[in-house]
Amino acid sequence: MSAYAAIIWRELRRAWSTGGLALPVVFFLLVAILFPFAVGPDSKLLARIAPGVIWAAALLAALLPVERLVTPDLESGVLDQFAVRGLPDAGVAAAKIAGHWLGFAPALLAATVIASGLLQLPGDALAPLLVALLIGTPGLAALGVATAALVAGLRGAGALAGLVMLPFAVPLLIFGATAGEPGALKLLGAVSLLLVAGCPFVAGSAIRMGRS
Repeated sequence: MSAYAAIIWRELRRAWSTGGLALPVVFFLLVAILFPFAVGPDSKLLARIAPGVIWAAALLAALLPVERLVTPDLESGVLDQFAVRGLPDAGVAAAKIAGHWLGFAPALLAATVIASGLLQLPGDALAPLLVALLIGTPGLAALGVATAALVAGLRGAGALAGLVMLPFAVPLLIFGATAGEPGALKLLGAVSLLLVAGCPFVAGSAIRMGRS
């Protein structure tokens, strides 16, 4: 097993053992359950706003485990060991992004089917929404790891993570929630690809600064 595959597997094990897999999904479904009580039983209204609600819940679910993505490894010296072994910080960050995505996105996609029923989303709108989540969640995972690296070791890191991550996630939310519109998926894919390509370098630089 390569070093990067080992990092991915380690992130997955940590997600499973610390509730990082279950908590985002439970939170996601709770939003879907509670939201109809807030806006009322109007099925047409629920169907119209369902994609936006699901995307907002997916963003918050991806944000939940941010504090465990980088800070524990930074404080325990694991990141120092990776550097001693010659692993570039950006490569370590990319592996963490992959592990973070695998730790929450597949379960989130499965939960979306349940959430769509709770929010009375029409059946023909479910497939574009699932495709949009499949395309956009790698960008959310990349943002999560970059944010975790930027706020690692700071007091109140959880609150700061939300302030840092949410503005950059707005394009994903806009294009993801309008996935049924012409060209929206292409724009979503472009934004997600840009985040996946750029965030490892941002996170790597933040890790290097935090280690020094």
